[in-house]
Amino acid sequence: MVPLTYPSYLELERLLDLQHPKSDPEEHDELLFIVIHQTYELWFKLLLHETSKVIRDLNGNDLFGAISTFKRIRTIMKTLVGQLDILETMTPLSFSSFRNRLDTASGFQSYQFRELEFIFGYKRASRAPSDDDPGKVTLERRLAEPSVVDAFYRLLAQRGASIPIEMLEKDVRLATQPDERVQDEVFRLYKTQPELVILFESMADFDEGMQEWRYRHVKLVERTIGAKSGTGGSAGVDFLKQSLFKPLFPDLWAVRHRM
Repeated sequence: MVPLTYPSYLELERLLDLQHPKSDPEEHDELLFIVIHQTYELWFKLLLHETSKVIRDLNGNDLFGAISTFKRIRTIMKTLVGQLDILETMTPLSFSSFRNRLDTASGFQSYQFRELEFIFGYKRASRAPSDDDPGKVTLERRLAEPSVVDAFYRLLAQRGASIPIEMLEKDVRLATQPDERVQDEVFRLYKTQPELVILFESMADFDEGMQEWRYRHVKLVERTIGAKSGTGGSAGVDFLKQSLFKPLFPDLWAVRHRM
């Protein structure tokens, strides 16, 4: 039996052979571009893995399990934001030197990021999977599954909150919408169940991190290609701006002025 080694455990030979620049002769910054985006996809995979655990924790009334995992995914989001600093060392001229080689390839085709949007309740008709989507089956499954917010409602109900039945039984394919009745209960729990406050603030931390990443990503794209259309014919910066400052957990933000 061949002993397990560091390279074999991590399948380093395969991993390090997955970067194939398309420019010829190879443009220096294309390897950076590929490695950063492959790394993002690995982090997205881990975020989906951890978020599935958050949903199980919330459904199972495992408060401190959910808190712990939210802290982890918030830390991952900090890392995602930090990686943009590396990508910003690539100048617009450097990117344009190989951009035309990307053909129709676009970050909009990252089905894992769309999975993340769906799993956190940010479900939009414009992002629903189409027949030619990579990951179509996976995206349809995520779209039809309860989100973190749906599981959050159930946790609140298990903790004595009066969550409207239509919120507990809503169509999970619909996007999260703020609700004053939920906000009333969240505010009451802020004052009466301090252990839940830790969860609320951990969720707000992650939400803030996601909004920070969206903003930094928009500015990176704007800094790199300006008002040009994105590769693959996407609307580029204008499309990305549509999601700015739209919280994943709007009820947690809506109660801040009452504190």
